[in-house]
Amino acid sequence: MILSGLEIAARMGKDISIEPYDPAQLNPNSYNLQLHEELLVYDAPVLDMKLENKVSKLTIPPTGLRLNPGKLYLGRTLEHTRSDKLVPMLEGRSSIGRLGMFVHVTAGFGDVGFTGYWTLEIFVVQPLIIYPNVQICQIYYHHIDGNYTTYSNGKYQDNTGIQPSKLYQDFK
Repeated sequence: MILSGLEIAARMGKDISIEPYDPAQLNPNSYNLQLHEELLVYDAPVLDMKLENKVSKLTIPPTGLRLNPGKLYLGRTLEHTRSDKLVPMLEGRSSIGRLGMFVHVTAGFGDVGFTGYWTLEIFVVQPLIIYPNVQICQIYYHHIDGNYTTYSNGKYQDNTGIQPSKLYQDFK
């Protein structure tokens, strides 16, 4: 079952934390998250799962930054989130999708107990100019049934910024 927007607001400071929080970003059953001004792009044209692939940082200026198809851009939410006893999930806003922009390739599913910024795997189907602080995606919350183990020490837990793939750690 998905929490309503009013229930998300009621749980703020309890089993949900969104910092910064603005009630104007609350929806009927989700909360809009904003795009931070920093992006990362992989340097190599061919990536290797077994290696730590090098990245370069881009900054989205207030005047906008053009994204091009065929390139993966890693971004992050401006907001830091935490949830206890709930499963957080992320989806792009429909207005963003209608511009041909995907905010996650596969990683829109969070674990119960996740704390951190959400890394966005941004891809566009045609050239698109983006801006910092735009409400780019929405977070929503599911109840979890049964006993569970809280996510507390994964590769991406308690992150402080954009997280490139750490899959290479699985090969060690």
